[in-house]
Amino acid sequence: MTVRTSNRRIRLLLCLFALVFAGTLARAVWLQGVQAGTLERMATRQHVETEKIPAGRGTIFDRTGEPLAIGEQATTVYADPREVKNPRKVAIAAARALDLDANKLYPLLADRTRHFVYVQRKADPLEAAKLARLSLPGLGFYPEERRTYPQHSVASHVLGYAGVDNDGLEGLEKTLERSLAGKPGSQTIVRDPFGRAIDVIATKPERPGNDVFLTIDHRIQANAEAVLRATVKQWGAKAATAVVLDPHTGAVLAMANAPSFDANKFSAASADRRRNRAITDTYEPGSTFKLVTVSGALSEKLVAPSTKFRLETSIQVADRIIHEHDPRPTQTMSVAQILSESSNVGTITLAQLLAKDRLLDWIGRFGFGRPTGVDFPGESPGILPGYWSGSTIGNVPIGQGIAVTPLQMAAAYGAIANGGTLHKPYLIERVGGERRHRPAGRRIVSDTVSAQVMTMLRDVVSAEGGTGAAAAVPGYTVAGKTGTAAKPEPGGYSTSRYVASFVGVVPAKDPRLVILVSVDEPRLAIWGGVVAAPAFSKIAQFGLQYLEVAPDADPQP
Repeated sequence: MTVRTSNRRIRLLLCLFALVFAGTLARAVWLQGVQAGTLERMATRQHVETEKIPAGRGTIFDRTGEPLAIGEQATTVYADPREVKNPRKVAIAAARALDLDANKLYPLLADRTRHFVYVQRKADPLEAAKLARLSLPGLGFYPEERRTYPQHSVASHVLGYAGVDNDGLEGLEKTLERSLAGKPGSQTIVRDPFGRAIDVIATKPERPGNDVFLTIDHRIQANAEAVLRATVKQWGAKAATAVVLDPHTGAVLAMANAPSFDANKFSAASADRRRNRAITDTYEPGSTFKLVTVSGALSEKLVAPSTKFRLETSIQVADRIIHEHDPRPTQTMSVAQILSESSNVGTITLAQLLAKDRLLDWIGRFGFGRPTGVDFPGESPGILPGYWSGSTIGNVPIGQGIAVTPLQMAAAYGAIANGGTLHKPYLIERVGGERRHRPAGRRIVSDTVSAQVMTMLRDVVSAEGGTGAAAAVPGYTVAGKTGTAAKPEPGGYSTSRYVASFVGVVPAKDPRLVILVSVDEPRLAIWGGVVAAPAFSKIAQFGLQYLEVAPDADPQP
């Protein structure tokens, strides 16, 4: 090899090194000058992450401070199938610890195409801890809050429920979602190359949800539910509803339905079973609606309680003949007797004195045909007659051809009980430390008319011939009204399906409670005075004793 050839090779090698150096320098300039920001962000994402800190959901309490819905600590168990070395072993271990089906779990753990699968959301923390102690590769654990209802079925229709992600899905849990949920926090964590946390560089604290206090009393509620269950069973009924409220404020102390469901197992209950019938469902009220007609006639000064009418056993209205509920001879009845003995003919006679426009006005004054405004979702406004024919004046005054909700009817009787003021019913007393504003009630009848109607309603329970004798409560005066209504069906009314109801006030001399009981499709009897009135008596007796209301009835000789 000549010197010239050797030198040429050395120069080529130097040029090659120079090109490599120039390329490396250009690459360094490009990375450090142009791509520096992008690469820095990528590196930060690899070593810095922001974790969400969920906010605790607020507790729902009853009026006495008893928790009805609370958040409990739970542990969510998950797996990375790519890190699971023995899917069969892990599936069996998880199934034993968490009471799961290993056959359903195994395919999830064996699926290597996935990075994340849930083994169990919100598992019992003690059971999850046992599984964690096995240190099985591929399993992970993190804390979560689980919504729990310690009273189980008590007030479940009112509370509704929160789903697996702690979002309110029905009832007050849904209505109060923004107040109960709070606001989540976060923390930014720096991790080493092995994923271990080495520093927390930023923290935003979570804000827990507000606690909520209801007007519901869990003891009155639980008793009402027990009475309804027994009533449904005794009479072979389809369902039953009860409302207990304070007539002076509109506060709902109990709102019960049967059948019920355990809010902790909401997914196992059908939508029909979860429905709060006291607010969402309507029914034709029958004779309990006669209160409106009588109150209107008295308020318009068309009659007085002692005004008498000669009443036949039936009355013709347009093309219809309407009979009494029980056959009787022609007789003279006062207005007071018309209500206490629940005369259809007498009530229609009073309605004819009012005529269509004034009767409709009084129906509206008592709040029928529009929502009460209660703080609960899905309230029905009821159903007014779609049109007014010649025979409508014979149907509506006796509670046919019109549909109401149980809560509307209870509120209407509350107005008569408190001296004539219609209050908007409510379930939420306060959110956090803030008491909710309650508008003043609306006067619909005078004190005089209220007192007159209350006296008539007392005769329904206490007088000879009254239809509500079974609603009596030992030691207390009771005012109320029975209702028995055939259910409408295409072409007319059913001859086998009825709604039996009773609405009453106790004590009648100084009202503390308005109680409505409605029983849907009882099979062994149909009359409100037979089916619903005894249930009213049991609910009233418990409520009065629990609230320590002194007896007010005169001792019997």
